Amino acid sequence: MGMTRRGRRGALAKAGAALALAAALAACGNGQETPAAGGAADGAAAVKIGLQLKWVPQAQFAGYYMALEKGYYKEEGLDVDILPGGPDIVPEQQVASGAADIGVDWVASLLAHQEQGLPLVEIAQIYQKSGLVLVSKKSAGIAAAADLKGKKVGNWMGGNEFELLALFDKLGLDPAKDVQFAKQGFTMDQFLAGELDAASAMTYNEYQVVLEQGIPESELNVIDMNEEGVAMLEDNLFANADWLADNKEAAAKFVRASIKGWQEAIEQPEAAVDAVMKAAEADSTSRDHQLKMMQEVAKLVAPDGFDPAGIGKIDEAAFKQTADIALQFGVISKAADLGAAYTTEIYDMAVK
Repeated sequence: MGMTRRGRRGALAKAGAALALAAALAACGNGQETPAAGGAADGAAAVKIGLQLKWVPQAQFAGYYMALEKGYYKEEGLDVDILPGGPDIVPEQQVASGAADIGVDWVASLLAHQEQGLPLVEIAQIYQKSGLVLVSKKSAGIAAAADLKGKKVGNWMGGNEFELLALFDKLGLDPAKDVQFAKQGFTMDQFLAGELDAASAMTYNEYQVVLEQGIPESELNVIDMNEEGVAMLEDNLFANADWLADNKEAAAKFVRASIKGWQEAIEQPEAAVDAVMKAAEADSTSRDHQLKMMQEVAKLVAPDGFDPAGIGKIDEAAFKQTADIALQFGVISKAADLGAAYTTEIYDMAVK
């Protein structure tokens, strides 16, 4: 998540432009595919792809900005427009409507929207671990997850709350009765002011904000979704299934270039942050904050022991675990059709 509401209007305008572009492409047929390597064929227009982010430009998405900055998309014959997200933008809705072709969001949110009937399919998994934690001041008395009972717990909602709902369910807590489950703003102001006992935070963003405000780790308690057994896969790439049916090669090229961007972002965090800062709104963040974010994001994209060559690969067991947890704790009402929820075909094409 992020720290500002700015950029929403610009994001929506860009999304509208992407929708008009998609319509124009559709009027010309299914769009021209480009060669497997070396960019667009002589005289052929680059294939345009709109990527809808989950949130505003930040190091959470560094790999895509790195791929754009280094020309990796262009080398594949693609013209990629990275569309910022915001508090009123749901990536699944944008992609389903055709306002974007590919989106970034958490797998639990994708599963919920798929169950609603939106024509979406995951094509690559970027984050291998969950970065969501609940942070509280030790003075709140939340030493363990069970201590959340009777406490005021914040979350951004809008598709970000599923892991916490799973945690409540596991603990036997009714979020409507046993805790005060409140909508959290997109800053940590409520938490810092003592208005929330426990606040949602991503390891790479909001948790760093708290530390930057001078509260030492020694005065904080952290509930980690991975350790609680309710962690779900987060940032993935998904596509409009109808668009994908006619654009598999373009999608594979996008995934290939994105993987290259992520690998380089992890290897060169300073350069990755430079690319992100060019896209971030002026005064909305600091380079130091983004650099720390990049360092934490790298731990989720390529955790200890994980080969960066495998970035983007969908771990079928991990996906099934996420889907099982989603079903068990009520994120979805019936078992997900894994054969329709994701496809490994695009990733396999990208790395062949």
